Amino acid sequence: MHDSDSIGIVTPQRIHFDTPLSLESGAVLDSYEQVYETYGELNAARSNAVLVCHALSGNHHVAGVYADNPKNIGWWNNMIGPDKPIDTRKFFVVGVNNIGGCHGSTGPASINKKMGKHYGADFPVVTTIDWAKTYVRLADKLGIDQFAAVVGGSLGGMSAMQLALDAPERVRHAVVIAAAAKLTAQNIAFNDVARQAIITDPDFHGGDFYSHGTIPRRGLRLARMLGHITYLSNDSMAEKFGRELRTDSLSFNFDVEFQIESYLRYQGDKFADQFDANTYLLMTKALDYFDPARDYDDDLSAAFHCAKANFLVLSFSSDWRFSPERSRSIVKALLDNKLNVSYAEIPSRHGHDSFLMKDEHYHQLVRAYMNKIST
Repeated sequence: MHDSDSIGIVTPQRIHFDTPLSLESGAVLDSYEQVYETYGELNAARSNAVLVCHALSGNHHVAGVYADNPKNIGWWNNMIGPDKPIDTRKFFVVGVNNIGGCHGSTGPASINKKMGKHYGADFPVVTTIDWAKTYVRLADKLGIDQFAAVVGGSLGGMSAMQLALDAPERVRHAVVIAAAAKLTAQNIAFNDVARQAIITDPDFHGGDFYSHGTIPRRGLRLARMLGHITYLSNDSMAEKFGRELRTDSLSFNFDVEFQIESYLRYQGDKFADQFDANTYLLMTKALDYFDPARDYDDDLSAAFHCAKANFLVLSFSSDWRFSPERSRSIVKALLDNKLNVSYAEIPSRHGHDSFLMKDEHYHQLVRAYMNKIST
């Protein structure tokens, strides 16, 4: 059985919500659609559901392949499936695409029926608090009173924490990987440079590039290149590319000369063709705004006083964007509230992207934790 087809063919599903959704910003979405995928079977007690929250550029396609595109493998396919760390023979796994996204859920590229055109820049800023509300609504529609676990890495880990804080009765376990309780000033700075690259692209047209028939490709490309540098560690870049030249000699111009330049440009180009620029702005803002302690005088322990879930918190030694120190502050806040928490710092050379990698030690930790969850 190949890793790519261990779950086999999967099909996205779509739910329409007519009940207005009041957002943290004060804006209201009169209605919205949410796209999701499921793997495995919901048991009779409806007690084995696991929600997977995605990171900045992720979506609902977490595992398996599509019938019409067998190369489109779910972004966490190495983690989810039969006999994998999150075992679909035991769990009913739900992958969700957040609102504001660009993979089918209502977002900037969707048509605003009131206006008869794309939302574009008119789509409101969304936060993890808003997403937590949508997760509860989705669970209600699927008949799930309580998730056995909510799991996520990076922004997905923040979303998992938010749900455990905002709807404590709905979550038994929270698996928070390569995340933080709030961004550092440096992280906010990286996000703003990425946004400025997009906003200042002449093809952006104030977010209304759809009606102009353009894509702010240069801005998106730069944003992705910058982001990609921060997701990798210096070691992993050195290991993969070093200072290797594409040809045998220096060309003494500004074309691509080093392999790392070629790689970054390839990643940037690929991303610009697949991802919506307005969604990129929204997702980075959601990262910036996440800060549960903001309403508690910056006291993270106080912020976690409502949480009831058991937690697994994982960090990676080479992740400088969401460093282990950031995860340890989450662990301390959980322990201060006498919650059950397991923590591991995993040796890794792959930087922030480690949470997506098939690392034996990492996967064993997740597997051991998930195996202990009763359904």
